Amino acid sequence: MSTFNQRPNTCEIVDVSCVDRWQVYRRLQELDIDCWCEVEKPLQVHLKNVNEVTQLKSVLKQFTANRHELVQLLQSCWEVS
Repeated sequence: MSTFNQRPNTCEIVDVSCVDRWQVYRRLQELDIDCWCEVEKPLQVHLKNVNEVTQLKSVLKQFTANRHELVQLLQSCWEVS
């Protein structure tokens, strides 16, 4: 069974600052992840599988991590390849 087809089929409310919310929304749309956001409302994301959960976590990290964390993440990616 591939991880792409495994669980979750859930709707999550994502707590992200109003400044970043629309950028996160646009990036999720680019990744074809179902999401919606209304003015003055939190971002909601429908996650269909584990792959989408991972992508959501990655997108959120881009907006919430500090520079040092992002540099460490990039260096660890270079070490893997």
